[in-house]
Amino acid sequence: MPSDPNASAKDPGESGGEPDQSQQEEASERQRLSAVTVFETVRGEGEEELERPVLSLWWSGITAGIALSTSVLAEAVLHRALAGSPAQEVVSALGYAIGFVLVIVARLQLFTENTISVVLPVLAEPTGDKLWRSARLWAVVFVANLVGTFATALIALKLGTTSPENTAAMLEVSRKVLEQAGWTGFFHAIPAGFYIAAIVWMLPSSKGFEIFTILIFAWLIAAGAFAHVIVGSFEVFLLVVHGELDIWAGFSTILLPVLAGNVIGGTGLFAFLAYGQTEGGKE
Repeated sequence: MPSDPNASAKDPGESGGEPDQSQQEEASERQRLSAVTVFETVRGEGEEELERPVLSLWWSGITAGIALSTSVLAEAVLHRALAGSPAQEVVSALGYAIGFVLVIVARLQLFTENTISVVLPVLAEPTGDKLWRSARLWAVVFVANLVGTFATALIALKLGTTSPENTAAMLEVSRKVLEQAGWTGFFHAIPAGFYIAAIVWMLPSSKGFEIFTILIFAWLIAAGAFAHVIVGSFEVFLLVVHGELDIWAGFSTILLPVLAGNVIGGTGLFAFLAYGQTEGGKE
């Protein structure tokens, strides 16, 4: 008997056959990474950071402080360009996000990123050695970030590395940090720490959209008037070098409360919540 002329036209996928390689790759690309997979990715990156030599952490941290100062410059440029516009604050907050894109995409050592990435290895396997390495990394990177922001503030004001108009705009933008003193800065820093940790957590799942992920949440930190200790340190140092703020007052009433809030938001909230949900999802 003649064979069915329609038999050869059947789609393998419709007859229950195995999908071909291109279909499998497409499905793999579309599949969301599970929380456990993201946890292991971020934890693995944290393990690598814990093994880095101190000198490498130091120079990467200084570079990150210099690079993150771009946030204030870019914000100031937009702030000046939009003078008088009702959208000035919201739009200029996009400039604030530029420094974070530079630091994170360049994989520089930013203290607030490490409030989650190097904490996950400790939570997964708490040992004295990992605790020591985490504390060492935090201390080295934090101080290096501050050295970078201070050097940039000093150079910007003393050597005039940008136009007088931009310098005046940077000082104007930086004066907002004075509103982040004491408990206000502490509470405003908790969401900022949480959002930075969220960026680190989302990047493995943001293939092709990493810059957008960073931009939107860094923008939210500025637009929402939240506080970030490293960007804030550049603003404080600008005011100190300009003679508007005492350095001790800047540290004790602004940077230390914001530091505590960022750590609580990034480690105390996000890292522990991320660890909890992944542990709950394991067999």
